[in-house]
Amino acid sequence: MAISTRDHLDIVATCTRMAWHADRREWDELAGVFADEVLVDYTSLNGGEPAVLAPADIVTAWTAALGGFDATQHLLTNYLVTGGDDEAVCTAAFQASHHLSDPLGSSAWVLGGTYRFDLVRTGAGWRIRGVVMTATWATGNKDLLAKAAAR
Repeated sequence: MAISTRDHLDIVATCTRMAWHADRREWDELAGVFADEVLVDYTSLNGGEPAVLAPADIVTAWTAALGGFDATQHLLTNYLVTGGDDEAVCTAAFQASHHLSDPLGSSAWVLGGTYRFDLVRTGAGWRIRGVVMTATWATGNKDLLAKAAAR
């Protein structure tokens, strides 16, 4: 069965809220976009292995990784949504800007690529149960990631 227009809009809004709440450091609201367990895969950027995490663990990790930046902005666009009654996949292009004052280098690191969100319908609405980020390009000072985490 095809995704209804209402579900399409709700799915896009759920994925957008993930980026919005992370950038605004609204950690409690960020946890609310996720299912009870989430497969998180950032291996294209960090290597390693994907992990299954609870929303609280995602928030803890993202607080450490993003919370030290002066500002971040994660933009999502070109959403494609497929699925059925209670499961969906949403893919989107992204551009993520990270800013941190750095007297010894560029104060910006910008990353681009795609996200794949796997979603499930719950009693509370659509929730993300899988996030795969595929980085395809970057510019600027990647060292800012470690500097922000050390703050």
